[in-house]
Amino acid sequence: MPLALLALAIGAFGIGTTEFVIMGLLPEVAGDFQVSIPAAGYLVTGYALGVVLGAPLMTVLGTKISRKRMLMLLMGLFIVGNVISAVAPAFGVMLAGRVVASLAHGAFFGIGSVVAAGLVAPEKKAGAIAMMFTGLTVANVVGVPAGTFIGQSIGWRATFFIVAALGVLGLAGVARLIPEQPEPEGVRLRHELAAFRNAQVLLAMAMTVLGFGGVFAAITYITPMMTEVAGFADSSVTWLLVLFGLGMVGGNLVGGRLADRALMPLLYTSLGALAVVLALFTVTAHSKIAAAVTIVLVGGLGFATVPPLQKRVLDHAAGAPTLASAVNIGAFNLGNALSAWLGGLVIAAGLGFTAPNWVGALLAASALALAVLSSALERREIRRESRVVAGSPVARPGAMAAARD
Repeated sequence: MPLALLALAIGAFGIGTTEFVIMGLLPEVAGDFQVSIPAAGYLVTGYALGVVLGAPLMTVLGTKISRKRMLMLLMGLFIVGNVISAVAPAFGVMLAGRVVASLAHGAFFGIGSVVAAGLVAPEKKAGAIAMMFTGLTVANVVGVPAGTFIGQSIGWRATFFIVAALGVLGLAGVARLIPEQPEPEGVRLRHELAAFRNAQVLLAMAMTVLGFGGVFAAITYITPMMTEVAGFADSSVTWLLVLFGLGMVGGNLVGGRLADRALMPLLYTSLGALAVVLALFTVTAHSKIAAAVTIVLVGGLGFATVPPLQKRVLDHAAGAPTLASAVNIGAFNLGNALSAWLGGLVIAAGLGFTAPNWVGALLAASALALAVLSSALERREIRRESRVVAGSPVARPGAMAAARD
């Protein structure tokens, strides 16, 4: 494994910790600022929307500098945002800090995906991308549970100071281990934008929004669901998040391995199973053991979609992948924002803390439908191109003879 992948994983660890740790601290933050749980959910939505906006914005701003320097600048922005959250005197200031930190998220993973894919042979690209995302998934096994425990024990502000320190570590890793990679000659913003005319790129991004949105519909409100419905103690949330993180690690690694061999079958299987598991979560949430098993499955199936979807975007935007890659990371977080908002709506409507699971199941099923549509369109395009080639003079010697006559 190139050491540069380790540097990317370190940065991903810090970013993953700040993105997901808020789920375990929603009650503490809500109580401190005297807002409702659904209102505190805007810290998830705001972060996700910041990623959506920051992914293209930061990537465009970084087109004139090397990818390494841009990654370093992004980690600096991440540090500033988490410090603002840690010292926030009011809910609005904390929300602003979350947004500032989130601006670095999409571009870091987008540029990082391109860097990771460029460090290995073509047939190992998905595996390299998965290795970078391992930092994000391991954050859910180590960083998020530890941050939740610290936040519940000595205050959530301490958690965000520690997250800022993780950002410093990530910045050092990028500076030390990532090789200088100047932008390829001839690639300009207009070339990057051209990728969005490709229907397959847009469909992959839509699958990203809906598929991972299904995961976040359930996980955003995991703390009240597990304490109020399943009957877990507040202190158990830490270990439930560890289970979710373990599922993410496994799903990410399996997804990275299989995506290089059978990308679309992997998407069919993971998205279909995710929809079923999320629907069942409305029932299993009432049992401690069943709920714990379901959490692992949601994490595993959800993250099994990440490497194949990211690779699919890179494959179909091969000529200018940086912006498309970053925007697809934004798409993950657009799904997070959409599902967190929809989950808050159904809870506020009095449908209970398990209602967001139905939202997630419908989102995942919609992503599966788009995967089937994408594959059908791709097969049709292949058949059309085959007919064109078969009908060309080169492919038809008789036609060439007739032309000579």
